[in-house]
Amino acid sequence: MYYKENVVAEMYALADWFSPSDVEAPTLETVCFYQRKTGLPLELEALNPVLFSEVMRDVDLVVSVAHVGGVDPEASHSTMEMRSVIVTESVRLMQLANVTVGDRHATIAGAHGEYSVHLGSGQAHMMGRGALNILPVHSQHRGRIFLPFMDEDPKTAEIVSKVLLLAEDTKIKDPTVMAQIKG
Repeated sequence: MYYKENVVAEMYALADWFSPSDVEAPTLETVCFYQRKTGLPLELEALNPVLFSEVMRDVDLVVSVAHVGGVDPEASHSTMEMRSVIVTESVRLMQLANVTVGDRHATIAGAHGEYSVHLGSGQAHMMGRGALNILPVHSQHRGRIFLPFMDEDPKTAEIVSKVLLLAEDTKIKDPTVMAQIKG
């Protein structure tokens, strides 16, 4: 609810759970906007673009982070512990002294700023700026390097690649990534 703008955003998910055998992941059906005081629906054109963007960001967060059953397989303690070890060893092998690996995040002191990569979701952030949109390269488009400890888990490969990329941020050639970093 956005009191200043008198807007209510409502998200509807189809979740017909009648018995334990019927449990399926809810399906996001709609996101609707209403006038707070009258309850009347609002057309998208009537919304403040920043407010719309913030609501869609929140919906994206719900969709990307929500998990059926309360357990996130990507962020389980054992998975994150394994990724922590893999990132630590990769950084050691690459002789990168500007990376610190914790329980949940790898923190990188780059030349252009300080970054954090979550060991569960792979989400990268630039401290003081927010999320960085760094798209992983799909395995079919990678080079011919075979890393047996990562090839079965694409998320681990994505996390390691983001950490290594940000650890050497002066070598980044992608204009989209650099535009986000230099802001």
